[in-house]
Amino acid sequence: MTAVPLPYRVTAVRSETADTVSLTLAPAGTAVLAPFTPGQFAMVYAFGVGEIPVSVSRIDGHALTHTIRSVGAVSAALCALRPGDRVGLRGPFGTGWDLGRAAGGDVLAVAGGIGLAPLRPLLDAALAAPHAYGRLNLLVGARTPEDLLYGRQVRAWSAAHGPPHCAVTVDRPSPGWHGRVGVVTALLDDARFTAGNATAFVCGPEVMIRVTARALCRLGVPAERIRVSLERNMRCATGLCGHCQLGGVLLCRDGPVIGWDRAESPLSVREL
Repeated sequence: MTAVPLPYRVTAVRSETADTVSLTLAPAGTAVLAPFTPGQFAMVYAFGVGEIPVSVSRIDGHALTHTIRSVGAVSAALCALRPGDRVGLRGPFGTGWDLGRAAGGDVLAVAGGIGLAPLRPLLDAALAAPHAYGRLNLLVGARTPEDLLYGRQVRAWSAAHGPPHCAVTVDRPSPGWHGRVGVVTALLDDARFTAGNATAFVCGPEVMIRVTARALCRLGVPAERIRVSLERNMRCATGLCGHCQLGGVLLCRDGPVIGWDRAESPLSVREL
């Protein structure tokens, strides 16, 4: 991990939705960041504007992909970049998904909105080692069909017989949408897993995380085997500013991925 941003150049830009792009970044010189694991994040610096924490959405050797939604000055500047432009990167920061704890058991990846981005490297890793895990499930919720990330890949997974078993639902259907409509937890009814040996990985808005984790607990998945990413609360990456504090947890230092057994009580209080 480095405290000084290293120069990376944009090698590819892919538009995901109307306000979201994926930037593929490669080292611009001989200096490279230490290897990332799925679930970790980098501080991405837009020169002359500022930096924000962004989880990796794909890991390919030293090349990293970050999927970014334009919601502020820094993210807007990053979304406007083109191939050949440069950014600064610091990292890796934070805890990873720790996919190894799911070895031998079923896997559920549950995503809400842009929460699919941090889960994609986990899916890549699980699909690369199919014999290490049981049944692999991907459950995705989006506001509308147009807001679905990685639409072509997700549709291909949904149309195939697996792995993974992939199901998608939207809050508001558009004309021509013939898929599921409703909350993502409804997709648990058709997921293929045995609760006692399953490990769940959940990322999305806090309300979605809370509802999904509680539904999984009711189905018998132990709270400590439900891993949640609370990356939306991160700010400085070092745990010094306090914006990421969740009870006794500083997410930049202790997260963003933590077990639901640690996250449940602080999240419940914060939502009151």
